[in-house]
Amino acid sequence: MMDWTDRHCRHFHRLMTRRAILYSEMVTAAAVIHGPRDRLLSHGGEHPVALQLGGSDPTELAQAVRIATPYGYDEINLNVGCPSDRVQSGCFGAVLMERPALVADCVAAMLDAASVPVTVKCRIGVDDQDPEQTLPDFLEHVTRAGVTHVIIHARKAWLQGLSPKENREIPPLDYDLVRRMKLQFPQMTVCLNGGVTTLAQAQDVLALGLDGVMIGRAAYHDPAQTLIGADALWGDGPGLDALGTAHAMYPYIAAHLAQGGKLHQITRHMLGLFQGRPGARAYRRVLSEGVTRPGAGLEVLEAALAEVQAVVRAA
Repeated sequence: MMDWTDRHCRHFHRLMTRRAILYSEMVTAAAVIHGPRDRLLSHGGEHPVALQLGGSDPTELAQAVRIATPYGYDEINLNVGCPSDRVQSGCFGAVLMERPALVADCVAAMLDAASVPVTVKCRIGVDDQDPEQTLPDFLEHVTRAGVTHVIIHARKAWLQGLSPKENREIPPLDYDLVRRMKLQFPQMTVCLNGGVTTLAQAQDVLALGLDGVMIGRAAYHDPAQTLIGADALWGDGPGLDALGTAHAMYPYIAAHLAQGGKLHQITRHMLGLFQGRPGARAYRRVLSEGVTRPGAGLEVLEAALAEVQAVVRAA
């Protein structure tokens, strides 16, 4: 979720679920070491929250973990699943499915440097690999290195011939293979990613005997559908609804504007809040057009919300 799940997005999502663990956008180990650390690593306390790192150099990854430690993440995740060209050119992400021994070295170094759990997000295989052989071998390597929690995107990634978007949609899902990995590695926490867009689907996946579900872009494009009500999976009562979530963002947005920030930096993450509901199109239009005006402030969000509320009153 590079360029998507920044700290503003996570603050917004945390208002809808107290329990779900939120993941940062993937940050490369080199960027953490050489880049603007506070901008890359600072968060607003959206616990539980995980930092997702990309890289293939054990020493660099360990250094990045040590740098991130004071920022108080609850988990450090190594991405071995992203198929984008940017990632492949840096020899990390899904291409590392072809180098399980290197991944094992990476996570071992990260675990030595970490004070919190280190997890791995992977695919079932890449290109012409046979997932029936590749995935258990990969899991065996990371398990021996000390990893006890993996998130498996239940599709292969085709590093040549498919775009990142196509890699999220075209390769077939194999939930049964992931389920069998849980049976083969019973002591490991195994979570499934890929194709899950609703809480009902998430419950179906959990019923397979898996330990958890990761939802990516569906949670971004339709957050109310996937996040509001998620805490019921832990037995918690209802929290904020969509309108209440929008109103709860006011203080955060006001503080951001007071510090010189721009409205669109936050509201771009809120465009899908009313997805599929009456007034959603007008809400998005008013919000998208309004943020471009000089000095745009909370009045733009209020005007957008009025479009949704007007439909509710008319009904």
